[in-house]
Amino acid sequence: MVTIKDIAHKAGVAKSTVSRYLNGGSVSKKTKAKLDEIVNETGYAPNTFAQSLKAKKTNMIGTIIPRLDSFATNTILASIDEELRNKHYQLIITNTNQNVKREVENIYTLAKQKVDGIILLATVVTPAHRKAIAEVNIPVLLLGQSAEGLNTIVHQEYEAGYKLGSYATELGHKDFLYFTVLEEDQAVGQLRSKGVLDALKKNSDTTIEIVETNFSFSKAYEKAMNVLATTSATYVLCATDNIALAVMKAAHTLGLSIPTDFSLSGFGGYEVTSIVTPTITTVKYPYEKLGSVSVTNLIELIEGEDKIITIELPNELIARESTIQLIKKTP
Repeated sequence: MVTIKDIAHKAGVAKSTVSRYLNGGSVSKKTKAKLDEIVNETGYAPNTFAQSLKAKKTNMIGTIIPRLDSFATNTILASIDEELRNKHYQLIITNTNQNVKREVENIYTLAKQKVDGIILLATVVTPAHRKAIAEVNIPVLLLGQSAEGLNTIVHQEYEAGYKLGSYATELGHKDFLYFTVLEEDQAVGQLRSKGVLDALKKNSDTTIEIVETNFSFSKAYEKAMNVLATTSATYVLCATDNIALAVMKAAHTLGLSIPTDFSLSGFGGYEVTSIVTPTITTVKYPYEKLGSVSVTNLIELIEGEDKIITIELPNELIARESTIQLIKKTP
């Protein structure tokens, strides 16, 4: 499918120039001749669906979130909402319950409601996502998942994983248990996990047991109940703070003590990790900043800024009571 972006690239002009040309606006004779040739050559036909959506500016921004019961999502949404209000935009929220098909459907649904732009907290990026983003032809900004050619703001996932994995090995631990998520999740299941495992494998005498779960507290708790009873790991790393909390509950149920029986850490920096006992070591992500930065950049796209956004936000390791230096037991 040929898009305005493709034509602009072939002609060496901005997308706004192509839009003016297609809408009968003012462009130079030389540019018009070049665009005439490219349009004829490619067989480009204007997307009437997209054109109808651009009829007028509504000052509404749509967001697509993966689930409602998430500290990270709620923190990001609160930041987005505040920033949009300051800029006189209204926020519309749609939830997918981590259903990829619904993510794609919601892109079309929000576009039909004539939102000026969409912020998508993506779980994965599929060809169907790309097709929908191209067809609605309004700015779509992805948060949390990188995708070549699309507008994205992500966390430094690999660096976060490597940071926490290195911290665990520096404490002297050699036997690890890592609760991860589906590999289809590029950010958490791939990049974050690769960072963790690369750091742990720096020492050749380490052992690593990998257990796959998902973002659900109850599912992670069930997995932890099965695994903790038999593991010899002295350090348990969890792909999210939510999973770490589930592991902590399972440990309590099984009569295990943290960090005496094993050290525990997660990712996210959820507020609750500083409240529970023991407090949980974590990598804190700048969720509020992610929300505000996403609004600033989306509005720039809405106002005609011709660019592809690719931003990575840093994170911070916070060491707390749940992790300790390994003390070798004497025979």
